[in-house]
Amino acid sequence: MKNYSISLISRKSLSTICAVALGFFTSMCAAQDSVLRDIENSVIKIYTTQAAPDYFTPWRLLTPRQSSGSGSVIAGNQILTNAHVVANASYVQAQKHNDPQRYLARVTFVSHEADLAIITVDDPSFFSDLQPLSIGLLPEPLQEVSVYGYPIGGKSLSITKGILSRVEQQIYAHAGAFLLAGQIDAAINPGNSGGPVIVDNQIVGVVMQASSGGRAENLGYFVPPSIIQHVLKDSTDGVNDGFPDLGFRTQALDSPAAKTAYGLKEGQNGVLVIKVFENSPAAGIFQENDVILSIDDFDIAEDGTIRLSEDLLTDYKHSIDMHHMGEEILVRYSRDGVENSVSLQAEKAQDNYSLVKGEQFDKIPQYYIYGGVLFVPLNMNLIKRWGNDWSRSAPVSLLQMRNEWSTPDRKEVVVALQVLAADVNLGYHDWRNWVVDSVNGSPIKNFKQFTDMLEENSEENVVFENKNGYQMVINHHRAMESESDILKQYRIPAAHSQEFINED
Repeated sequence: MKNYSISLISRKSLSTICAVALGFFTSMCAAQDSVLRDIENSVIKIYTTQAAPDYFTPWRLLTPRQSSGSGSVIAGNQILTNAHVVANASYVQAQKHNDPQRYLARVTFVSHEADLAIITVDDPSFFSDLQPLSIGLLPEPLQEVSVYGYPIGGKSLSITKGILSRVEQQIYAHAGAFLLAGQIDAAINPGNSGGPVIVDNQIVGVVMQASSGGRAENLGYFVPPSIIQHVLKDSTDGVNDGFPDLGFRTQALDSPAAKTAYGLKEGQNGVLVIKVFENSPAAGIFQENDVILSIDDFDIAEDGTIRLSEDLLTDYKHSIDMHHMGEEILVRYSRDGVENSVSLQAEKAQDNYSLVKGEQFDKIPQYYIYGGVLFVPLNMNLIKRWGNDWSRSAPVSLLQMRNEWSTPDRKEVVVALQVLAADVNLGYHDWRNWVVDSVNGSPIKNFKQFTDMLEENSEENVVFENKNGYQMVINHHRAMESESDILKQYRIPAAHSQEFINED
């Protein structure tokens, strides 16, 4: 009887324990399911109608196209997504998970450089049942991540898993910036753009692009937390300051002979200064052939990398990127073997370090028509108008300009893009994509000065000339006289863009 009682008690205890454990497990599963539902509900599908300018005929827009992307709800009734999802958008809508209604949305902040944007929906009911997601920390290498979004091929939310395989500086495809990025092996397709990369129920990245060129499969890139946080802080005043630039350019210094030539001692490493731009924080402080040894607490290796953690190396530029405007950046450098330190103030990057400006968005192209000749400033928008294979199909003369630094005397390239055939320009009807270096013997500084010279011209003829001596001569009186007829004949609304004058 005694043994029976003990057995009975043991069975009752075991049943109780099992019941408690089952209840706890069920409760945990229910809580986890609730968290997952909250994440799913906070992933938004974004619809846009985009109408980009046609840089071949800059008074027109390209045919509007509809596209979609993804985003995630964050604090402050904001939706975080990619800049390229809403670039040149004239109409934006947001749609919640498992909700057929589309809500009118508007863009509140864009960082094309970081390929990030913030949109919102003014209808207060949109966010009433949504939980904002927080920004987490960069995952460790080989950690599993989940990618949420609305890729093409279906209407419902898609969730894929992958492994974080690499973190380093990458060229962001949208605007060509060189910033820190994470690489994962999860499948990323059109429509995924802007969706969150999730670890431990937090955003650890924003999907931005897939590997291109067909050289790799199932490789994608995301904007990491440090870049996201930088943009979110930058957005608080509504003004996009971007990432700072100290105004110098460098090359790796991994040649033993070069190290000796520039005075480095045994065990010293750094990068060689090859260019210092005027009116920059570095102007008057650094000189060409100085060696940058460290920035803040980051020692620079001979290949130009810094160590962010035991397992993470990246380009030293990242140590500058993480600063905001006005902050002090400590730089240690060597000149002729003598080591020095200096604090530079982080300033907004100039937009004309190169003669060819980077790709711009949400802006009206500049152009000026004179004597039936269409003149435009050279930029990456124009070069990319030659298609996805622009690096091969665009004119070589224009591509070569990307390798030239701007100077105080020449900040921009002017191109005679095409000739609108008319009597005033007989003899030049087949001229196109022609770089103009001077007007009536005066060198061209930028597009503003170029248009000023034409507006203020008092000579009988205007002579456009390139560096090889080729000339195009247009009679000024006939150019003015024929302007309205040429515009009417080619159905062009105005002889120049409203914003054709650049600031000095």
